[in-house]
Amino acid sequence: MTRTEYRWLLPSAMADPELPGDRRGRSRRTVRDWVVDLTAFLCAAGIGMLAAAAIEADRSTPEGILAADIVIGALACCALWVRRRWPVGVAVALVLVAAVEPVSAGAMLVALFGVAVHRPFRPVAAVGALALALAPVQPYLRPDPDTSFLGATVMGVLLPLLVISWGMVVRSRRQLVVTLRERARRAETEAALRAEQAQRLAREAIAREMHDVLAHRLTLLSVHAGALEFRPDAPTAEVARAAGVIRDSAHEALQDLREIIGVLRSPGESDGDRPQPTLASLDELVAESRLAGMKVTLDNRVGDPATAPAATGRTVYRIAQEGLTNARKHAPGAEVTVTVTGAPGQGLTVEVRNPAPTRPFEQVPGSGQGLIGLTERATLAGGGLDHGPLPDGGFRVRATLPWPA
Repeated sequence: MTRTEYRWLLPSAMADPELPGDRRGRSRRTVRDWVVDLTAFLCAAGIGMLAAAAIEADRSTPEGILAADIVIGALACCALWVRRRWPVGVAVALVLVAAVEPVSAGAMLVALFGVAVHRPFRPVAAVGALALALAPVQPYLRPDPDTSFLGATVMGVLLPLLVISWGMVVRSRRQLVVTLRERARRAETEAALRAEQAQRLAREAIAREMHDVLAHRLTLLSVHAGALEFRPDAPTAEVARAAGVIRDSAHEALQDLREIIGVLRSPGESDGDRPQPTLASLDELVAESRLAGMKVTLDNRVGDPATAPAATGRTVYRIAQEGLTNARKHAPGAEVTVTVTGAPGQGLTVEVRNPAPTRPFEQVPGSGQGLIGLTERATLAGGGLDHGPLPDGGFRVRATLPWPA
């Protein structure tokens, strides 16, 4: 059940899907507006009939004046049907007519109510001041035999004030509803933008994780598959070893991919059943790279790697993994040195350095997204990362991360 289904129960200013602005007076009337206008017309006509009956009861009133009162009162009631289009003009006209015509008093009150509902304070105050200023005119020109001049004047002042106050309350309530609607619409828009931004950040994080995890495995596959392709006469033991590395790397890549897909399917849950890498996992990473045929030297000067924070250790692992992957792609056959230093309270530093390649090789195109992702990782961890070529033609990646005391 939505608000649109019951829009016909709302005023036109609130039923319009667009917020009211310069379209005042041009909104299409709803069923509720027609009911309200008909009720207002009948109330004004009823008050006019009571006033006409009181005038008719006065034997001193000529028949011609009574007929003129009835005609003018009927015209005043009919003018209420256009009060939504010209509320101020209709109200001013009816105030002037009601100053000399008692039968149009009901129509004047309805017109004052319409001005108070549909217009801001300044025109309402001007029309109200005109009505109050002309309140003593009618009792003076056409006194009621049963009511004193003072009583009629007081009544002529209180009724417009009461009607205008009521209309201003209705207007303020409608403005509050419109304001709340606009706030709700703005909140929905902001929530949609926040959700879109969160999805974008999640996609970036997942893409970064896939790059860091899968690139290492896939380069191992590429290296050993290339070796089997260009050395079909290799010894059986070497072929078997390369095939085993390919099988293990493919299996690990598939497991990593399943883990990332599991995070996609179940956001907010744990990172999977597989243990996350830490600083103590560097030995396994280096051993895996050596098994793939790389020359890697690990210089881990951290006394107890297991005491390093898990998040910091995982960041160090990913940086070393990406450094080894880049060295395998851009400097095959070169010896890579991985140095890790640090202690609690002094921070943690990891450096991956490789010299220039010593033999020609087929260039592997790279997008540079891996280094960008590492820089973002190090920044999010509260540290920094710098990378660049060395004077001897090699390359170095160095990151400094915090390690609280």
